Amino acid sequence: MISSRSSCRLRLPRPRSFLGFMSLQTGTELVSLALLFNKATGIYGLLTLFTGFQMSILQFTAYFLSIAVIAVLAFCLPHIRKGTPFQNLLLAWVYAVDTIVSGLYTTAFATGWYIQLKEMQATVASGAPEEEEFQMVEPRGETTTPVRDDGIDTAFSMVLIIGFTLIRIYFSLVIMAYARAVILRFVDERVPESDEDDESGSAPNPFAEGAPLGEGLEGKIGRYMISVGKSYWLGGRKEDEEWAKDVHSKFRSSRR
Repeated sequence: MISSRSSCRLRLPRPRSFLGFMSLQTGTELVSLALLFNKATGIYGLLTLFTGFQMSILQFTAYFLSIAVIAVLAFCLPHIRKGTPFQNLLLAWVYAVDTIVSGLYTTAFATGWYIQLKEMQATVASGAPEEEEFQMVEPRGETTTPVRDDGIDTAFSMVLIIGFTLIRIYFSLVIMAYARAVILRFVDERVPESDEDDESGSAPNPFAEGAPLGEGLEGKIGRYMISVGKSYWLGGRKEDEEWAKDVHSKFRSSRR
């Protein structure tokens, strides 16, 4: 059985600002807009089908998912500043899942590119005429052996992929932290707190049956989303009570 101290050490990071000097709300808006522009390429990708361009199933599903993400962003973006719990929670989940899926797609495309590159190198190496294209001529006119920097290119590409993935993970944590702050603010204002919740240090579930946000389809989806990682979304209020008060004051000032 894991002790409480161990669980605290393994808890998901909760950024309190975006890049150290902007609010979580501003960071969530900027990251969401960046994702919107990025996914807009999916529309142009599908339009190429009308020109007779052939694409793989992997490319088609990537473009289709991009359009699905755009639809969710259009639904959630207006609610970032409003501080609506359901839409912000949905946005956090969609961004987190999209980060994972995009990482898998990038890995698949990179693997396919690497395999294709190796096949091309093997084909060139097997034919003398093709090898002449890779020969380099020195100033004295002497022909040297081919010099390839494919390994360097591959390593640089891997560094870029890992770097962009780490950035996406940080952005995901920012959006999740903002969604958590929105939920806790709503709970403080609209949901009565029980003795059991107070003793456990967790906030009441606003999407529970009979709770203010527990009705209808949004209530069912909200209960499912918040049930995964419930300790993150609703727990730890005592540890960041001062942060929650600060976020609450920022919400109130932004509404004025």
